[in-house]
Amino acid sequence: MRALRSKFWRACEEKGNAGGKSDGTGGNEGETSDQFHHEIVQLTKLRSGPHELFSRETPKVGGRPRASSVSTFKMLAGREANCSGRGRFSAADGCHVLSRYLPVSTPVEVDNTRSRAYVSQFSADGSLFVAAFQGSHIRIYNVDKGWQVHKNILAKSLRWTITDTCLSPDQRYLVYASLSPVVHIVDVGSSTTESLANVTEIHDGLDFSSYEDTDEFGIFSIKFSTDGKELVAATSDASIYVYDLQANTRTLHIPAHQADVNTVCFADESGHVIYSGSDDHLCKVWDRRCFNDRGQAAAGVLVGHLEGVTFIDSRGDGRYLISNGKDQTTKLWDIRKMTSNATTYPRIRDPDWDYRWMEYPPHAKTMKHPRDLSLTTYSGHSVLRTLIRCYFSPEYSTGRKYIFTGSSDCCVYIYDLVSGAQVGCLDYHEGPVRDVSWHPIYPMLVSSSWDGRIMKWEFPGPDEDSNPPAVKRKKRATRHHFLY
Repeated sequence: MRALRSKFWRACEEKGNAGGKSDGTGGNEGETSDQFHHEIVQLTKLRSGPHELFSRETPKVGGRPRASSVSTFKMLAGREANCSGRGRFSAADGCHVLSRYLPVSTPVEVDNTRSRAYVSQFSADGSLFVAAFQGSHIRIYNVDKGWQVHKNILAKSLRWTITDTCLSPDQRYLVYASLSPVVHIVDVGSSTTESLANVTEIHDGLDFSSYEDTDEFGIFSIKFSTDGKELVAATSDASIYVYDLQANTRTLHIPAHQADVNTVCFADESGHVIYSGSDDHLCKVWDRRCFNDRGQAAAGVLVGHLEGVTFIDSRGDGRYLISNGKDQTTKLWDIRKMTSNATTYPRIRDPDWDYRWMEYPPHAKTMKHPRDLSLTTYSGHSVLRTLIRCYFSPEYSTGRKYIFTGSSDCCVYIYDLVSGAQVGCLDYHEGPVRDVSWHPIYPMLVSSSWDGRIMKWEFPGPDEDSNPPAVKRKKRATRHHFLY
């Protein structure tokens, strides 16, 4: 085993020393990788680029118009002159205009508590916002009514912290999970503002365990299916579970990984395909249509992270996803590049290293997996202390042309999906930013941190500088944070 680890370490160092493109176009070079990367570039351009007639007089690069140089004024003038022949903006034209206005203004405080904030999520239409805290509290804010508290929930049977929450697609129900096999569900639409579990309101328990389970487990991630009929959960017993809400029972148990499964989500609206990420440093793809009596094998494996995977977000098209890893990177994947080989490679770092209270070894930051299947790697943020989350930017306002992530260095990072360039760093918090959410319509982003603050970032208004000065904060003390 020592010889195998040494061989793998040398391969990682050689891969890192080989350099490569700044956008990190995957671990495989050549025509195949270029072809897949070219597709995401073209898809992003189609979703967020202006009509060619708007850019016909703009400066050119390599003989082609440079779309990013098309100003908002020119876009509006072109629309009024009916340059495109449609008399209006297309969805891509609208994305091109809106995506220029990043939410980078000096933040406004939404809430401030004495408890670490673990979750921040906008509803699908942006009318509600959910924040969950370690101190058993979940708050749902009405965004359209000046961020009034729509519902203040005191959680039931909490173990350590609220690890995840999820709103149903119709926004009628909220589920919350902790380090327990029981998920609780709350009626968001009820008239009760103060929702105390089983005191002012019933929080029904959905038990993901069964009488056959010998050990209890915790739930790190919980998601509704698009039709709202199922829940999928990632757990500490290296498994994925699916719960049928209509039948009120667990319907599927997948022994998915060799370590904690930290994150899970549905790939698209069909609900057939599931993505998972684990501390075994693998992302896996599961197609439930292929399950049979012979077993529940993964449809494929995505290899590339050198450490555990903390979060996965699907692009919603059943093809592309991004993942955050404890190797301090975010990776973009195309599942058509997945492999059927589920070999777990030896860890390259000191086996005593623990991301919860230790810094990442400097020499490991330059290493790359010798069989990296990812399309692009983004780095600059920090994935330590807790399960930091990352996402694609909204479809409606940006065409998913950015990815954004929290960070344990107390900032929020925004990267250009195609170039890999860092286009924003939102620096205000005094604790790790575990979760962050971008409004589905407006240039507004909300971050939640272990400093207990929920902060709202928007595009600078008319009285603000487009590049606001850095906010002065107290010197951050070095802290040892010990769990998830």
